[in-house]
Amino acid sequence: MLSRCDLIKGAAVALLTLSTQGAWAQETKMNLFKIVTVKDEIVVGLSAEELQALGGNDASAVAHALAQKGDLTVWQYNVHRGPNGELQQAPTAKIGLLAHASLRVEPYTTPYRIVPHP
Repeated sequence: MLSRCDLIKGAAVALLTLSTQGAWAQETKMNLFKIVTVKDEIVVGLSAEELQALGGNDASAVAHALAQKGDLTVWQYNVHRGPNGELQQAPTAKIGLLAHASLRVEPYTTPYRIVPHP
């Protein structure tokens, strides 16, 4: 039988584990954007640090940086099955965006877990 002390220790370990995972999720939070081009639509992901380097934290900052620089290199995201079989939004390829082919940048939400890019 477990003692009360053992239960408290177990609860503390569980709480510490969950808080560490939550902090890790915040550090690796990815922001997804849909890029609408003349040809199609693609989803790309940028980390908080990448967005700050572009000068903001929203779709407007991405659109402005693309217009100013003329091109951007980003990770394209697609839905795939993870190691445990669950669907997740994961990076598939590093691609280049050209300003003259991009018509619009929109925030993108997904019901799936987002995998950070390398």
